[in-house]
Amino acid sequence: MSSAVAEKHDSNGPLTVTVGAKKIFQAIYRGKHPHHHEDETIPRLQVSDLISKMAFYYEKIRNSVHYTEEHLLRKDAIFRILKRQLVIEGSMRLVKTGDSQTIARHLLIELIRGGYLPNNKLPETKVDDVAGIIHKYTAVRALALVENASQFNFFSASDKKKEGDSFETRAELTNWLLGLAASDIEEHIGNDEISRTIVLVMYRMLEKRIELPDSLPYKHDLPIQIYVAIYRNLLKFDEDMLSLILFRYFNGDWANPSEASLKKIAAQLPILKRVIGDQLVHPLSAQLNRVVSTYTVYFKILEDVIREDPVGIYDSFTDDPKAFGRKVRQACSRRYSKARSILWRAAWRSIIYILLTKSIFVVLLEVPATQFFGQTVHVMSLVINIAFPAALLFLAVAVTKLPGDENTKRILTGVEEIVFNEKARPPLKLRKPRGRHRVMNIIFTLIYTITFFISFGAIVWLLETINFSWVSVLIFLFFLAFVSFFIIRIRRTAREWIVVEAREHVFGFLVDFFSVPIVATGKWLSGKFARLNVFAFILDFIIEAPFKIFIEIAEQWTRYVRERKEEI
Repeated sequence: MSSAVAEKHDSNGPLTVTVGAKKIFQAIYRGKHPHHHEDETIPRLQVSDLISKMAFYYEKIRNSVHYTEEHLLRKDAIFRILKRQLVIEGSMRLVKTGDSQTIARHLLIELIRGGYLPNNKLPETKVDDVAGIIHKYTAVRALALVENASQFNFFSASDKKKEGDSFETRAELTNWLLGLAASDIEEHIGNDEISRTIVLVMYRMLEKRIELPDSLPYKHDLPIQIYVAIYRNLLKFDEDMLSLILFRYFNGDWANPSEASLKKIAAQLPILKRVIGDQLVHPLSAQLNRVVSTYTVYFKILEDVIREDPVGIYDSFTDDPKAFGRKVRQACSRRYSKARSILWRAAWRSIIYILLTKSIFVVLLEVPATQFFGQTVHVMSLVINIAFPAALLFLAVAVTKLPGDENTKRILTGVEEIVFNEKARPPLKLRKPRGRHRVMNIIFTLIYTITFFISFGAIVWLLETINFSWVSVLIFLFFLAFVSFFIIRIRRTAREWIVVEAREHVFGFLVDFFSVPIVATGKWLSGKFARLNVFAFILDFIIEAPFKIFIEIAEQWTRYVRERKEEI
């Protein structure tokens, strides 16, 4: 349809289609009707289906003990495999071309075994591509250790601040570069023309629409900040993947760097990391995220509508102008329903996890600890401690409202802005970030601290009145904070489709006022326990390496048996 869409005369109807919308139509049409055919003679990476099942189920177990959003699972797996091969099983050095080839092959084979890539589909040439990526990052790391050797001598805090160094240890340097390498490889093997096209169209549109007031000194940063905000909201990139975008932005020849470029990058790596970190928390980020998250909804709904029937939808602009609006409303309804299903699916998984975890805590910790300190075990407190967090999560999901008709109307207006030239809206001028006087910061911090103690103090007082021991109180507060944070994350699935600002109510304000300290505590605990995930540590550093060696030997054995059978 590329020619059908591009050459169709737009003057037949009252509305003309934008250049950006045409590009999206063309990209989706090409995705649905690929012109190239696979060359059967090209050798492809293949593994044993039988042996791969063991690796596949291992990955399922591994992912179940470490919370990661589904679209980041493969990238995180690449990071783990690289870290095991380069750090745990070997030494992170300047990897030679032959070594990087071996590492790349093992990486891709493990991804296929784990179900992250299709079997017998990936051409052997991918090994060379991935090897080149690995070599670049290991080369920069080796050179950086030489160029910045003095920074790993563990300065005092004051000296480190004075020097402005961004890496405190070799491990931090290694993890940062491995995160970039994993993101680079993920992007290479997951290349998607439709996503690239939508990102480009969205960027071109917002670049023209978003303006800065003259008083803001960020005009130079605005283009890259819009670009980062699109990847953060549209494609849900994490910090490593966003860092890669900025890393390339500051190193224009990274696709094919010279030896001199690698040395220059290595010498400036601490400064580069600090600059990238500053860009990730840029003063414009908050405002741009709000704008881009709204346009993300518009572009996703438009993609849904076009995917249904690219040619039919495009023809309807002249044949039946009202049909497009109906299709947009139908796409919104499907997205709302899907969000509700995802919401409840995540809720039930979390409820089961919480009930199991709390039951284990009660048997292994709460009851023995309560008895050890000479306190009485109350059955009622145990029942409440097990049931309340799960019940709270269930209730929070049950009262979550899906977007309504007003929201759908706003989405339709936004989609029409993308598709039709005549629906374009005037530029959107960002506001100057509001500063706050130091005195006000002190006052608000004091109020927040008081609210923190009131919220937790009231809960502790209530629990003590119903005969909770102090051990039970601590466990209750611990899980309450965790569940409160989980509720926010789970409800985000439904709320990400809301483009109409919710009306503020007194009751909602009071709930937020007293619950924010609890949610913030849950977020802090979640971050701490993610780093101290004992199950993930055991799987990554004790079980995974020997297990993968066993898988490799089993794979070679099945190949040997097959060869002997063919000889017979």
